[in-house]
Amino acid sequence: MSDHEQADETGADTEADATDAEAVEADEQDGDAAGLQDADFVRIAYTIRTLDDGQVIDTTDEETAEEADIDTDEYDFEPRIIAVGAGHVFATVEDALIGAEVGDEGTVEIPATEAFGEYDPDEVETVKADKIGEDERYPGAQIQIDGRQGRLETIIGGRARVDFNHPLAGEDLEYDYEILEIIEDRGQKAQGLLGMYLQEEPEVRIETVEEDEEVPADDEDGEPETETVEKDVLYIEASPGMQMNQQWMFQKQQVAQDLMDRLDLDRVVIEEVIEGGGMGGLGGMMGGMGGAGAGDIEDALEDVDVDADELAEELEDVEADEA
Repeated sequence: MSDHEQADETGADTEADATDAEAVEADEQDGDAAGLQDADFVRIAYTIRTLDDGQVIDTTDEETAEEADIDTDEYDFEPRIIAVGAGHVFATVEDALIGAEVGDEGTVEIPATEAFGEYDPDEVETVKADKIGEDERYPGAQIQIDGRQGRLETIIGGRARVDFNHPLAGEDLEYDYEILEIIEDRGQKAQGLLGMYLQEEPEVRIETVEEDEEVPADDEDGEPETETVEKDVLYIEASPGMQMNQQWMFQKQQVAQDLMDRLDLDRVVIEEVIEGGGMGGLGGMMGGMGGAGAGDIEDALEDVDVDADELAEELEDVEADEA
């Protein structure tokens, strides 16, 4: 083989080796992407402020909330579990989380257009004052008219001026965050998702149950067969707060479906727990008097000034009129 041929072969081998190395590296990157990815569950601590004046509008830190004069008795201030890519945080923040690692901290600026929208003067409208409740007729009141949430600016005579813009419309935001841990346990993931929807994390458990299920026969004339299958079931203990939460009452089907889709569950069961030691037993319902006995009825009639003869005459008159 000539020197020229050897050089050509050596060059071809070098190019092939380089191509193979690049392919392996690409496969490794595709198969094992570094850091957080879509659908990962993560616990984060965060504080959101307005960029203009630094007003705290949401935080997971109780000390920060106290400094901002936020009522700390009404809410629990602790890090939240979110699902990356599920829309639980602003899109700009999700972009920052992709590829990040546990322990990473950062600050993301969110323009108004990606937060709560620009301020729209056309969303300030004049409405009839009688659409506003008596107790809400003062400047600054948060009111609801025809299904729309707004803030009452002024009220004069029979007319009211209402701003239907979001309270943070036109505000650029600053989002400080710290990634605390990646969540692998499905029970914790379920609690985190419920916390996003309900602002509380009820008690949950996941159990695998066995059920008999009919499956079609191999041929059209054959009898259906029964086989035992395993199903993963999420049990949620309904808290008093959940039972009073209108959003939960109207959207529980959608929430349950989201839980099943994201956590690979077959069923969601809501358990209502009723503790003992409450009010005494209820009487029977026969007779329409709540179970009151004859003696109770007689006692009640004695307390009413009714003349039996007059009552009988009135009943006879009514029957005669109807006839």
